Amino acid sequence: MGNKSYEEAIEALKKLLNEKGELKATAAAKVDQITAELKTASSDGKPFDSVGRLKEGFIHFKKEKYEKNPALYAELAKGQSPKYMIVACSDSRVCPSHVLDIQPGEAFVVRNVANMVPPHDQTKYSGTGSAIEYAVLHLKVQEIVVIGHSACGGIKGLMSFPYDGSTSTDFIEDWVKIGMPARTKVQGEHGGQPLGVLCTHCEKEAVNVSLGNLLSYPFVRNGLVNKTLALKGGYYDFVNGSFELWSLQYGLSSSLSV
Repeated sequence: MGNKSYEEAIEALKKLLNEKGELKATAAAKVDQITAELKTASSDGKPFDSVGRLKEGFIHFKKEKYEKNPALYAELAKGQSPKYMIVACSDSRVCPSHVLDIQPGEAFVVRNVANMVPPHDQTKYSGTGSAIEYAVLHLKVQEIVVIGHSACGGIKGLMSFPYDGSTSTDFIEDWVKIGMPARTKVQGEHGGQPLGVLCTHCEKEAVNVSLGNLLSYPFVRNGLVNKTLALKGGYYDFVNGSFELWSLQYGLSSSLSV
């Protein structure tokens, strides 16, 4: 999209807001901010070429990885059999393949805001549920790893939203509310601490909530009972460059019918 298209889009937005009488100072400032971001130049003073960046990225991948590993990609063309399912945050700074040096075919990955695993619900959370079902029943993954991270915006929202009946987002508040048990526990154990400290505790505790929610999926429980599946929690601190990994022990037993 050229500069002309950007300018036309911005002008159209201004016109729409003016027609609705909603172009107040804050909205006008936001429009100006968006305009500036769209025209942000790179370090060499040239406008950012988003298409060129993606093209160069693929060329590098094909030359340095795809063409240098023909056996790997030939095998992947036949199918996949990953050992891990990883649930990670959508945050652009915490790509699990990059952080854990995971190669193609090693992990089935789901990323969402605040790396949440919702409770089993066939209607409300079918997107995440279908991924878990596919990973466990069809791909036969051996481990599900839920990974939280430092400075998580979704967790900050969870700790900050009032949840008093009012909402300021279409989706985010309802989604991160999945981690409400973590918020409640952190506030009870660390109440009075600064928000940043509370968020750090909640970033880890929310992982445990997600691990607990995985137990609401029948096929996950069966995998744990039959010892074909294990659950682990992880935490990546990109501020300090550290990674933690832990397991939660569950006292599960096979079902009994009389």
